[in-house]
Order: sequence, then structure tokens, then C-alpha cells
Amino acid sequence: MNKLKLSALSILAAAFSLTSCKKQEIQNTALVAKPESTMAVSQLASYSLNNWMGSLPNTVSIAQLSIPGTHDSGARNEPISGTAKCQNLTIAEQLNAGVRYLDIRCRHLDNSFTIHHGAIYQNLNFNDVLNACIGFLNSNPTETIIMSVKEEHTASGNTRTFEQTFDAYVQQNPSKWDLGNGIPALGDVRGKIKLLRRFGASSPKGIEATNWADNTTFEINTTAANLKIQDFYNVNDVNTKWTRIETLLNDAHNDTSNRLYLNYGSGYKAGIFGIPNINTVANSVNPKITTFFTNNTHGKYGIIPLDFIDANRSQLIVNTNF
Repeated sequence: MNKLKLSALSILAAAFSLTSCKKQEIQNTALVAKPESTMAVSQLASYSLNNWMGSLPNTVSIAQLSIPGTHDSGARNEPISGTAKCQNLTIAEQLNAGVRYLDIRCRHLDNSFTIHHGAIYQNLNFNDVLNACIGFLNSNPTETIIMSVKEEHTASGNTRTFEQTFDAYVQQNPSKWDLGNGIPALGDVRGKIKLLRRFGASSPKGIEATNWADNTTFEINTTAANLKIQDFYNVNDVNTKWTRIETLLNDAHNDTSNRLYLNYGSGYKAGIFGIPNINTVANSVNPKITTFFTNNTHGKYGIIPLDFIDANRSQLIVNTNF
């Protein structure tokens, strides 16, 4: 009997040491209908941070998920410490760490987009962002990327509108974009970039978010989509910032409607001589995010864009979907 037990344990150990190819096979079988009692175990065994959406059903709305995101996703350079850099990870590294919401700030320059944080060019262009996103989606076709696109800094040297330049980028890979103005089911946007639009457009294009209020918590309600957003970024008190974040996390968790929640953990606090310091807010908020999701391990909490995200914090947010 003991030999049989040892043999069984050996088989189990081998099963848990499958190669990445075997993990992908398990992921695919997780999408097949299974008894509810075994579904959670199958899902937890099947996903990694680069393909976690693959273990979720096609029918689930993106509004019913907890989604790690990044604020000012391309901002990795700054002239003075604490004033412009918001991320340590590249766009590709963010996506592989589980991030599925990108906040892309584009300067309209000579009929193309450069990536800026305010006046600071981030040594990155929109084509670089799209190449990273499309490369990731080609390798992980079960995933979607929700991309907020916003005009940043001063336009210069253009012969067309911001929208027209955006449209030109879309036409490079039209099959990789979802420009519908509603909040979709995950199955409808797998392998695609879902636009959340913060720039003016001549016709419906992406989830409408142009009426973005300044430095507060607010709602945007249209016939196609309802949003609730916390973006208190000029932080005079870090405890007040956390209270606003936690309130919206709980609101999202308790809301059974299809409202999409965006809860920015980012911000800056004025330091010496009034110079803004991004790190002060991140160093306060990020550990609280870790504690919150260590204690709240299941349910939907909306999109949570953070500064200086890492795989460990992203994992805690992703885990609540299973």
C-alpha cells in the first residue's frame, strides 16, 4: 500500500511540473464547460500572468473583472527625480506582468504621435507602443488590451487632426482594434486592443471618455457605456488619496451592473519648492494596494492603473478573478 501511495504522489508531482507547453494545453481545456466545483481549481492551475484572461469565459464583461493597469504607461524618463517617471517596466514587460490597461499619452507632432508625460518626451513613439501590444497579442491571442489614448503637450507641425492621425495608425493593423463604443464581453475583444478614447472624434469611436473631470471622482454616462472614475492626482494628503481609492474599490466590488470602474492609484504630492513628487504617492499607495488585495482575494474590483507596477502586485489583482 505504501508503494502505491508513493507512486501516486510521484504521478501528482510530475503533473505539477509540466512544461509551459503542457500549461497551455491545460489552459485550453479550462475553457470547456466543467462542473462548478472543479472550475476554480482548473483555472488556478492553468493561467500565468501573460495569459490569465484565457482562463476566463468568453461571456464575461470586461466590466466584471479586476484588471491591473498602469498610469502614464510609457513614462520611464525624467529630468529631475520624481517629476515624470511613472513606470520601471517597459510596455512589453508590463503586459507580460499581467497588465491589461495602458494609459498612453500622445503628442501630435508632424502628423505622428510621440509619447510624452507633459512636456517630457519619453524616447518612445506610438508605433513602438503598438508594436509591443500587437506582438504580445499575437503571442497571447486569448488576451485583450484596453488602451486609453489621450492627447498630451503641444501639437506642432501637423496638417491633419489628432483623430485623423490616430485613424492612420489603426489602418496599419485594423483587425487588431476594437473601436466599438460599448463595454464588450471578453470573447468579443480577445486578441485586440479595445480603445478608451480621451480625444475628440467626429463619430463614435471606442469607449467615450472625453468628459474626464479634473482631480476628482466622477461618472461618465452615455447611451453606450457607463463609467465611474477616480483620478485624484494632485494629492495634498496621501491618506485622503487612499480613502478615495478604497471607496471606489468597494463600489466596484458591490456593483452588479455593467458599469466600468477606473480607479487610479497614481498621483503626485508637492514637495520642496512646490516641485511635484510622484514617488511620494506611489510609496504610500502601492503597499496599501498589496495589503488590500492580500485581504480581498475574490470578486471584481475594476481597472486599477498604478505607478511602478510589478508582477507581484499585478498577480494579487489578477487572482481576484478566480
